[in-house]
This record gives sequence, C-alpha cells and structure tokens, in this order.
Amino acid sequence: MNVGIVGAGLIGNKRAKALEGLDVKLVSVADVIEERAKALANQYNCSYTNDWKSLVGDKSIDIIIVATIHKFLAEIAIEAIKNNKHVLIEKPVARNLKELSEVIKVAKEKDVKVKVGYNHRFHPAVMMAKKIVESGEIGPIIFIRGRYGHGGRMGYEKEWRAFKDTAGGGELLDQGSHLIDLSRFFMGDLTYKAGFFGNYFWNMEVEDNAFLALRNKSGSTAWLHASWTQWKNLFSFEIFCKTGEIIVEGLGGSYGTETLTFYKMKPEMGPPDKKVVEFPGDDISWKLEFQNLLDSIKKGTEINGTLEDAYEVMKIVQSAYMSNKNKNLVS
Repeated sequence: MNVGIVGAGLIGNKRAKALEGLDVKLVSVADVIEERAKALANQYNCSYTNDWKSLVGDKSIDIIIVATIHKFLAEIAIEAIKNNKHVLIEKPVARNLKELSEVIKVAKEKDVKVKVGYNHRFHPAVMMAKKIVESGEIGPIIFIRGRYGHGGRMGYEKEWRAFKDTAGGGELLDQGSHLIDLSRFFMGDLTYKAGFFGNYFWNMEVEDNAFLALRNKSGSTAWLHASWTQWKNLFSFEIFCKTGEIIVEGLGGSYGTETLTFYKMKPEMGPPDKKVVEFPGDDISWKLEFQNLLDSIKKGTEINGTLEDAYEVMKIVQSAYMSNKNKNLVS
C-alpha cells in the first residue's frame, strides 16, 4: 500500500522511519515548509510538495499520515477521509470537541479506517503491563499514578505549542492526552473529578503544568501530572492493583531505558516479590502502531486507539479546561 505523510517535522520523520520493513511504500511528503518536505523525501526517494491538498487527493496513495500542528490536524484528516484514504492522525486529532466531532462524522460516512496516534499503547512495557492486569494475577486496579514531562528548550514560549490558536491547549492536551488515554486503556471510561493548571515557568497563553484526578465507575482513581517544567525528561506510569503493583518507566532515548517493574504481594504480605524487565534499543511503538492500522485494513482486526477514544480523552480535557476557565490560562 502507498503512504503519504503530511507534516515533515519531528513526528513526521518518526512516522516515516517506522514504515521501514512494513508492507508499504512512502511515495510522497507534504509540508508548508518545502525544504523540510524535500529533506524527508530525499531520505526515502519519494516526491514532495508544499501543497497538502494535492497529496491527499493523489489517487495512487492509500494511507495518509497526518503529523502537523494541532490547528490543522482535523482539517487535513477530513479532506483525506473524503478522498477515501485510510488515515493515521496524531493525537489529539483536533483542538477541541467541535473539530473532533466533525472528523468522526465524516469518518462514519466513508468506508475507511482511521487510527489515532496513541503510540504509547504499543510500548512493549505497556503491552506487558496490560497482559498482567488482564490476567487477574494481582487483582483489579485500585488506582493509577502517572507522570510525564520534559523541560522545553530555549524559545519554547514562542513555538506553536505556546499559543491557543495553534495548539488548542497546553501541556494537558499535549503529553497529558497520552496519560489520559493510557489511564482509559487500563481502567475503562473515566470522568473528570478535579484538577488545576499553572504557568510556573513559561510565559505562555496555555498551561505548562496540569494536575488531574479522574475516576471510573467502580471508584478507582487516576492521578495524573503532565509537566513542561520537568527538567530531566520523565515518564512514569504506576498501576496499583489489589495484590500487586506494576511500574512502567522510561520511553527510551532521553526518557531512559524502558523498564517494567512488577511487584507481587505475598500471602503473608511484607516485602513483595519483584521482577524487573528492561526493553533497551530503539522505540518500536511507532512501527507496531502502524502495523495495527495495516492489520485493520487488510484483515479487519480491531483498531487499538480509535477516534472514539480520542473523543473521550478530549471530553476530559475540555471538562478540565472549563472548570479552570477563571484562571485565564485556557479558553
């Protein structure tokens, strides 16, 4: 199958690399900055353009990857779907529920597959944690504690993520959406209960830190913190069950070696049994995620990370933003 990528930035490059070895061919890249599109296209000996509409309208392309800034995600995805393309669209899909609802509406009218870029679901440690929880070996989840953050870089307050119009929201919508999605992945549907935001360092229109409390129908809680003032990059996702605990840390690269630590309570309690599994090497989540989309297209298997998942995440994000509207951090 032929693939086109819209957006040749950091994520577009990651997506292109993840196609290597799969049963697809990257045939074209689009970016408003033509030199950026050319640089990525030259790596894969494919065409490039600064006109994304011509790319999504190309009848030779089967799948479109949308890897742009938040402001343009929904618009491009809708156009791709209308052109009968299968789509992988980066989270959060849109800047708000209204835009996201339009994507869902159009997708329902076409016989195409649309997958949301929740690649964290495909990290090996997360997949192993999911199997442990589903086995029932350590009982049901009683709460989750998640932390995710980085420290930005010089000039970060002038980049597109710093502005409401281009980003839609701040760190909650950025890395926070991954934490919310993972919490739903393990705990099912969640409801926003409490949260607050702050601009602790960056002089931005949007928040640089977000703290959230979410609960499911059984009363289990997810307590989440997403931060742009995490001066040493951090990913930590702790799943506490009735008779044990699973900790997933690191995502590779600057976040450190991906590691799963499994604690299992003994019948007599006391110090639990401990098992540590490391997953060194390259981040394979991007490749596994795209394979999931291919399998759904070719074999009819279930998509792991749907538009409906994105909608539920956005509902929580919007509830949190509305509850903090008087802070003047978000609209």
